[in-house]
Amino acid sequence: MKEKFKKYQHLVKPYDIIIVIALFILSFLPNVIFAVQQMTTSTEEAKIYAVVTINGEEVQRFELKEDTPREEFIYFPSDEQYNIIEVDGTRIRDKEDNSPDQIAVKTGWISRVGQTSICLPHGLMIEIVSTQDPTEETDTIIPL
Repeated sequence: MKEKFKKYQHLVKPYDIIIVIALFILSFLPNVIFAVQQMTTSTEEAKIYAVVTINGEEVQRFELKEDTPREEFIYFPSDEQYNIIEVDGTRIRDKEDNSPDQIAVKTGWISRVGQTSICLPHGLMIEIVSTQDPTEETDTIIPL
């Protein structure tokens, strides 16, 4: 093993190791920021909403609270495409759709702020947001 490393040792400079360690530590920065954001969001006073969008346009918004009744909604993003969305109290999911990989269905229930369930073939996204009045617009970045 040492013979293999010695062969490449002349390529590694002292600052290379420092840069690799710094990049490794910085790679965890988004996780730390997200965790701090989750801890500072007080769910007691904030209202939590599930926003359903199709092709970037909001089609429905649900307030998720304990007394929200269990309901199912069917969306038809285009011909021969359907999504059955189920809302049950403080959680929501894509119960059934006819996409090939069933990624959104396999995601299951989502209930925490920041969670998303995305069905890319249909352009449907369910996102959990908080502390916003249902009349306010939300900016969503959808990867292409």
